[in-house]
Amino acid sequence: MVTSCHAPPVPPLPPSFFARPAEVVAPELIGCLLLRRQPSGALRWGVIVETEAYCQSEPACHGHRRRSASNDTLFGEPGRFYVYLTYGVHHCVNVVTGRPDWANGVLLRAAALPGEPERAAAGPGLLARCFAIDRRQDGRIAAPASGLWLAARPLALVALLEGSGPQGEAPLLQTQRIGVSQGQELPWRWYLRASRSVSRRAHGDRTPRQDGLAALLASTVGAFDGSRTP
Repeated sequence: MVTSCHAPPVPPLPPSFFARPAEVVAPELIGCLLLRRQPSGALRWGVIVETEAYCQSEPACHGHRRRSASNDTLFGEPGRFYVYLTYGVHHCVNVVTGRPDWANGVLLRAAALPGEPERAAAGPGLLARCFAIDRRQDGRIAAPASGLWLAARPLALVALLEGSGPQGEAPLLQTQRIGVSQGQELPWRWYLRASRSVSRRAHGDRTPRQDGLAALLASTVGAFDGSRTP
């Protein structure tokens, strides 16, 4: 696993960012950074390239039926991490959104990690493994002081997300969620089309021959000053 002290000098996302519906927050998290401070002091970080939104009002949400000890975090204050174990094997990392006492959250489905294989975190279980996140991080506040947080899009990624693809296509693709048995009709999954780190592409959307995000990170990561990390 590669770790680095260097990351884009961008501010952490404030609590107010998460105090909105999941379907609003989810697409805006694309291009943002997930960061974790290692015990050694090194910084582990990646760019979020795929998200899904979940809400208590629909059946795929963990809090749809009732509040329990296992999903209690999802009903809490926005801006906390909700981590659960799926199939008894893989951990999934979510950030709580919306308002207290209403289950609402965004699943971080995939991330691109600079200097690592493009598929290293191409899926929620792989993402959690890359960042060594498990149930011990459930309920942790997304803030630098907690050692695990989310930061705003670096300027270079803002430009990428405001542009368009070679055929004029939008940089983000919105489509149906995957891996759910209910609520499949909701188009509450978003991903960055230029990235090859997306877990699964929508039907008809071809994987780019070259990873536009990876090329951007490779050309800029060396310029980041580690002393300015959050």
